[in-house]
Amino acid sequence: MIRRIKEDRSQRKSVAIKRDAPAAPAWPSYKGTSQFVGTSPSGRVTVYVDPSLGQPALQNAEDLVNDADRVVTANDGIFGTTGGPVSVVVCALGGATDGSGGADHMGCDYSTGAAIEVDASFGNSARVSALFEAELSECSMNGNLCGESTGEALSRWCAAVIGNNVLADFATAPQWVQDGMQDYVDQTDNTDQNPDSIGCGMAFLSWLISQGYGLEKIAPAMVNLGDAGTLAQLYGNLTADDPGNAWTNFQNAIQNLPNGANSITGDDPFNGLAQPLQIAAGVRKARRPVSRRKTAAVCQPKSKRLLPPSTKTSHRETRTA
Repeated sequence: MIRRIKEDRSQRKSVAIKRDAPAAPAWPSYKGTSQFVGTSPSGRVTVYVDPSLGQPALQNAEDLVNDADRVVTANDGIFGTTGGPVSVVVCALGGATDGSGGADHMGCDYSTGAAIEVDASFGNSARVSALFEAELSECSMNGNLCGESTGEALSRWCAAVIGNNVLADFATAPQWVQDGMQDYVDQTDNTDQNPDSIGCGMAFLSWLISQGYGLEKIAPAMVNLGDAGTLAQLYGNLTADDPGNAWTNFQNAIQNLPNGANSITGDDPFNGLAQPLQIAAGVRKARRPVSRRKTAAVCQPKSKRLLPPSTKTSHRETRTA
């Protein structure tokens, strides 16, 4: 549990400063009042809240102000880049106030995706930070992997690592097993809304991480592969083995679990979360995304909604006016 912030003179002073609050950006779906809460010490994260949700949501937002720089620093280390400034609003996505409403933003870079919505999580601000990281990590993909099953799995793994797995209820790998374990290693699903393809990706990345290939190696490699890249190609690039062996070796690893596929009761069946990140000291500044598709730009502005698999029927992508 994140320790609550004590109200003191410095806090009352910050309330006075809020009279000159920066104007809120246009949010992907939230249309209510955006009350400015504060900016992280680095100046990179500006946080707002829906004031109608009262003190519990305000506490979430204040905790995020204090935790945001930890999140962005870790995210920079994973991708090997320095991201840009973002704004976040804590609100009741889908009417939920326990974090299960997920998170949302408009695109997978720091230009189109810098306005982030996260669901309030009354009494558990760690979930708010994890939801924030899920969307922030997509901004660091620089327009690559946008709307792909590979990119969604990567963003959820970033949230799991940086958020200490507080979004375990968002797990999709068990549903992938239940639905027959289709091969999404040799093919990439061109959607970020299918729990089966996301679940396959989550379990596969768990396996790779358990083999010593941390997210700090995986994330840049996946971004470089781009939308057309597969998890099999990722395997080949990291291991120097034939990508054609990826699916078979992954399946063998599953069978070698204590209870085989029945061991997959969450998104980390190979205990990848036990592997520490090896973050490099220096990072480079993130560049504007370059389209790798022959047709439209890689990342058109659109709502990227993170939700648990149980609410998959309400997944949708919307455009702002």
